[in-house]
Amino acid sequence: MGSKFKNFGLIGMGVIAGVAIATQFSALAQKQVKSPLPLEELRQLADVFGLIKSDYVEPVDDKKLLTEAIAGMVSSLDPHSAYLDKKALKELKEATQGKFVGLGIEVGMEDGYVKVISPIEDSPAYRAGLKPGDLITRLDGTPVKGMTLDQAVKRMRGEPNTKITLTIARKDEPKPLIITIVREEIQVKSVKAKFIEPGYAWLRVAQFQEPTVIDLAKKINALYAENPHIKGLVLDLRNDPGGVLPGAIGVSAAFLPKDVVVVSTNGQLTESKATFYARNEFYATRHYGDPLAKLPEQIKKVKMVVLVNAGSASASEIVAGALQDHKRATILGTQTFGKGSVQTIRQLSPDTAVKLTTARYYTPNGRAIQAKGIVPDLLVDETAEGDGLNALRMREADFEKHLSNDKDKQAEASNPKRDEAEEELRLLELAKKRKPLEYGSKDDFQLTQALNHLKGLPVKTSKSAKVEDKEKDKPKAPVKGKKK
Repeated sequence: MGSKFKNFGLIGMGVIAGVAIATQFSALAQKQVKSPLPLEELRQLADVFGLIKSDYVEPVDDKKLLTEAIAGMVSSLDPHSAYLDKKALKELKEATQGKFVGLGIEVGMEDGYVKVISPIEDSPAYRAGLKPGDLITRLDGTPVKGMTLDQAVKRMRGEPNTKITLTIARKDEPKPLIITIVREEIQVKSVKAKFIEPGYAWLRVAQFQEPTVIDLAKKINALYAENPHIKGLVLDLRNDPGGVLPGAIGVSAAFLPKDVVVVSTNGQLTESKATFYARNEFYATRHYGDPLAKLPEQIKKVKMVVLVNAGSASASEIVAGALQDHKRATILGTQTFGKGSVQTIRQLSPDTAVKLTTARYYTPNGRAIQAKGIVPDLLVDETAEGDGLNALRMREADFEKHLSNDKDKQAEASNPKRDEAEEELRLLELAKKRKPLEYGSKDDFQLTQALNHLKGLPVKTSKSAKVEDKEKDKPKAPVKGKKK
């Protein structure tokens, strides 16, 4: 097949760079080497280093050579292990903390330009008067057309108190607008909530960050303050690339009985063999205590649907898998990304680190999601006409050197078959004519089907997506947690 759509942090609504991993930070522990060092191979490495220093066409910096050697060694393991230099480590920490330096806008792409989806309230972009629907055509005079969304976002981010000039095309404005904005630190709210219809609430988690559980609790309490008699709730995890593990545990715990298993992990290290339960020690922060302690009791019993798609990865899959195994919610949408591994950040120096895959994670029933994903209870395409570009998205099993599924050797065979080149071109042409989907809007087909399910009305399931999942044919009793 031809080109595929990569599914990293900047997907869907384009909320600034996400982290599609269940991440844990820790210092590099000094461990005894279990086996002798491969001296012959290390000599070869030293020999190659010497050859480059003596024979290469021009001088090469020692630090550059060694850094690239480390980066190559780590990246050869799997798609999610990586060496993090100063810039990459800073960006990762910003993403997990829910803050960054920039303009404060949610963006997407339309006709080759950056489209403003929404300015974040009280951000520099908001105060400068940017509006939803504005098209950014130039950044500091450089045309946006030809840039990827990722490249444009990187240009808009930068250091605090620095300026950037945007050229804006706005509907009903005869001439382009020139707006200069000063960058500031932006706090990103990863949770949105509103009532779609009287009695039916929509709760969206765009990314799992350190403040996510606190934000979720505030939104749930606000919904119940507005209407104490909620009939149904839709938890929207579409295009949520994941994030920190405690966030996933906390979001799951909000809807599950206390002390049940949410997720377990297994790897070489003793610390990687762990089980995580729906209780505050696994998600609460030292500064804020248990943010879920004052949630209304009804949230544990309200009828729920969880929306997922091929962009729902890692921490999103932990939540969907836990709610599915405990039969707490109906999972609706398309098969998820299939990233069932945990990355640990091992600090090498104050400015550098290694992001290393240290474990696989498993749902409460022991299902491994790696290279497979969560199969929805109700398969529903993005639109009534089909799943559009979602059908062309790259998933974990498409990556070279991806980690295997240790529980289901046939997992990759169960992934949906890719469309042929002719079908891909047809979908691309349709995508050009279709406006970007705004989640939570009246045009959101999957959300409409979720509401139909909550009301007991017929749901328009997918005509094309067929996924065999033998595990779903044999329901298992959820694993019950033990108090410790």
